[in-house]
Amino acid sequence: MSDQTVISIKNVSKTFKIYRDKPLTMKEKLLKLRSNEYSNFYALNNVSLDIKKGETVGLIGHNGCGKSTLLKLITKILYPDTGEIEVNGRISSLIELGAGFHPDFTGRENIYINASISGLSRKEIDGKLDEIIRFSELGDFIENPVRTYSSGMYMRLAFSVAINVNPEILLIDEILSVGDANFQKKCFDKIEGFKNSGATIVIVAHDLGTIEKISDKVVWLSEGSIVEQGEPDRVVNLYTQHMNKKFVEQRQQEYLEDVNNKPPVESVNETELSELPEQQEEIPQFSDESRWGSKEVIITEARILNSQGENTNVISAGQSMVIEIDYKVLHSQKEYIFGIGFYTADKMLVYGNNTQIGKLKLQSIKDTGTVKFKVNQCNLLTGSYKLNVAIVNGEHLALDFIKYYMDFTVVSNDKAVGVLSIDHSWDIG
Repeated sequence: MSDQTVISIKNVSKTFKIYRDKPLTMKEKLLKLRSNEYSNFYALNNVSLDIKKGETVGLIGHNGCGKSTLLKLITKILYPDTGEIEVNGRISSLIELGAGFHPDFTGRENIYINASISGLSRKEIDGKLDEIIRFSELGDFIENPVRTYSSGMYMRLAFSVAINVNPEILLIDEILSVGDANFQKKCFDKIEGFKNSGATIVIVAHDLGTIEKISDKVVWLSEGSIVEQGEPDRVVNLYTQHMNKKFVEQRQQEYLEDVNNKPPVESVNETELSELPEQQEEIPQFSDESRWGSKEVIITEARILNSQGENTNVISAGQSMVIEIDYKVLHSQKEYIFGIGFYTADKMLVYGNNTQIGKLKLQSIKDTGTVKFKVNQCNLLTGSYKLNVAIVNGEHLALDFIKYYMDFTVVSNDKAVGVLSIDHSWDIG
């Protein structure tokens, strides 16, 4: 990688008009049946960025943050409203694969059309033709009209043409899912070949592992502006933490909305209540396969609270959480043991505990109350989990055992695999 700047982006802004009630027909335009009001959406807002020769730059950010718009500005598919973009070198863009393909022409004929659009001469195309066809894996289908191709065949041909132009600058936008696993590996190998030969690459992808692996520098965009840029691992980690936090906040909001929108339980007057058997007071209802026990003591409700004390079904790893179990004693016991269990989504036990293990001997409790299991720091890795809650007597006979009472999600910044995050360090002697 040299110090020569091949892409210079200076104070670039690009807006699009977002119409609230745009006229769609001539009649609506003439009669002004719609307001035609719009607002400006800043796809990019005063962005400045220098990309060096031989550098691979990854662009990351949520959908609509401006990544694809920036690539289209570099290729001059679009032009900025303000600011300047200077590019020194021949560009090949893997942005809108197959643009320029004619459906009635054969694959071979479309290779000549598409490659000529990229600036190759007939002689240059002749020299690359066999490699393009071989890379696309289309075989005899290359002589068929493109309109007969499946979407996968179409994209493989378009990718093969674009990747074999041997550009000085390669722009890639979310197209690395083309074809099967073997074809994707060939694509990555080809891109690695460009990188090793000194080509400049700008890549947009939601696969953060790919971005971190292939990039020399990562740029994080949000709402049309650069939030952070620099070393791939540092920027990707910051972005991951941000997106995990946003995900937890969104899921929590959705959970609270669902809870608030649930229809109220039909009221029962005291006369009717007195006529019900005590066992029918149990809340909530589960199948016999999921809930069993004598019901001499019942669980009326259980819930998970996050570090803010909010009722939730999503937890940020590393933060505290509380399992609360509301109970009601219908017949007194000599001893009460409360327990919880965490299971994976495929029902493998991750962790189990109870008050007896915690050396609490409960021989006398209130008629109604709440038992709390407090977790100072949740160390589960990202995934979906299930919660068991239970009450047993001193002989471990089930009073009320509810299997998979509720599902919950954990979001972790730890990239380790498995189910638990373990505090650790590496030491190489």
